[in-house]
Amino acid sequence: MNEMTNKSILIYGDAFVDYIAKDQRNMEFTMFLGGATVNVAAGIARLGAASSIITVLGDDETSEFVKNELDSEGVDLTYAQVVPEKRVSGVYVHLTEDNDRIFHSYVDETPNIQVDFSSLNNDAFQQSSVFHFCSGTLFHPSAHKTTNAIVEQFNQANVYLSFDANIRPLRWESEEVCRNTIRSFFNSVDLLKLTDEELFFLTETESLEEGLKQLRPYHIPTILVTVGEDGTFAVIDDELIHIKVEKVVPVDTTGAGDAFMAGILSSIYLKGKPKTKEEWIDYISFGNRLGAICATKIGALSAMPRLSDLD
Repeated sequence: MNEMTNKSILIYGDAFVDYIAKDQRNMEFTMFLGGATVNVAAGIARLGAASSIITVLGDDETSEFVKNELDSEGVDLTYAQVVPEKRVSGVYVHLTEDNDRIFHSYVDETPNIQVDFSSLNNDAFQQSSVFHFCSGTLFHPSAHKTTNAIVEQFNQANVYLSFDANIRPLRWESEEVCRNTIRSFFNSVDLLKLTDEELFFLTETESLEEGLKQLRPYHIPTILVTVGEDGTFAVIDDELIHIKVEKVVPVDTTGAGDAFMAGILSSIYLKGKPKTKEEWIDYISFGNRLGAICATKIGALSAMPRLSDLD
């Protein structure tokens, strides 16, 4: 048995409620449970791997909805914190004519209530074989501090660290602060996932080759750059590889990147860390396939593939 399966994949981040436009007019919206880290946590559980989440919830109906949904997905809430005054954030997602998603505006009534590192159950650092986080909460000083502390603990425990840049520009006070904050974690992670647009933004370049060149000094073991319908470019042992994806007709690309990450992380958990280029290609191809399936359905969490969808 893979030694990782004795533990779980631990994810840290905010729960969100996604208000997704029903069509390209962006006048009517449907509510879904969402947030990149929530999507990944649920996606991992749907693929048969053990996932837990560090987040903070309140005592209102929306937080209860979030807890019930995550529980029904099989996501462990042992390390979730409850602060009665906390209100789950929301984001309005507009659709373009090409059925791509745009994060239009955020609703956040309690931005200063974040996960308290001092109250975090220490078992989290002993019972996790993989740790995954995004930049979604890093704009807030206390969340940034908490993330630094968690990452430092997991580095000391030699836990595999995965970081999805997942940039939401509207949440940051400036582009410079966003770049510097996200790049400050590059030396600490084993796996970095970005879109091509995020790569260009963070490195202030205009080409894949130049952007990846700017990342070399960080010595990140594995870099995955997703490029939509063109699949994924991966840097593995300093070699650039292109892994294509089967073409689909997209309906809504919300959550496709999260489904991709769920595929990568569940593969690492269930099969072990890839030891060869061929194993990485196998894992990435699986992630590509999940992202493509997700893009053929409306929603984010609601569109996360299950094992039965792969038949």
